[in-house]
Amino acid sequence: MPQAPAPEGLALNSFLPYRLTILADQVSRTAAQIYADRFDLTRPEWRIIASLSELGPVSATEICAHSAQDKMTVSRAVASLETRLLVHRHDDPHDRRNKILDLTPAGRALYGKIVPLILAREAYLLESFSPEERATLNRLLEALLLRARGLEQRG
Repeated sequence: MPQAPAPEGLALNSFLPYRLTILADQVSRTAAQIYADRFDLTRPEWRIIASLSELGPVSATEICAHSAQDKMTVSRAVASLETRLLVHRHDDPHDRRNKILDLTPAGRALYGKIVPLILAREAYLLESFSPEERATLNRLLEALLLRARGLEQRG
């Protein structure tokens, strides 16, 4: 009796989720060379500082959603940033049960030192692309994100 053909295998190096993970990890490591090596920040700490700079004073829940981090990771990173006097936590004037996070002047100053270095890394990564290619890359990334969120919602 003839055997059924074997199902086609997965070539990991050409599997989109794997390739995106490798790329994201590599790009993140180049950014970490700045905020971790030069400024002694972890990835979660940097994401909180960057989120607070972008959003202004917000709750930890809003930081979690904005920075794609879980509650425990954010809680630990906020505690570390508070100890270093980079983030301040205070009562929400509208709901005393809620806490609001904000950058301290030292946190804002640190952000100001890091951003030009991070943006220079991003510019280096993108400089080999034409403006049209950059626009296409942005559209493709947005489309992939939208499709992935759709799949996640479908289960």
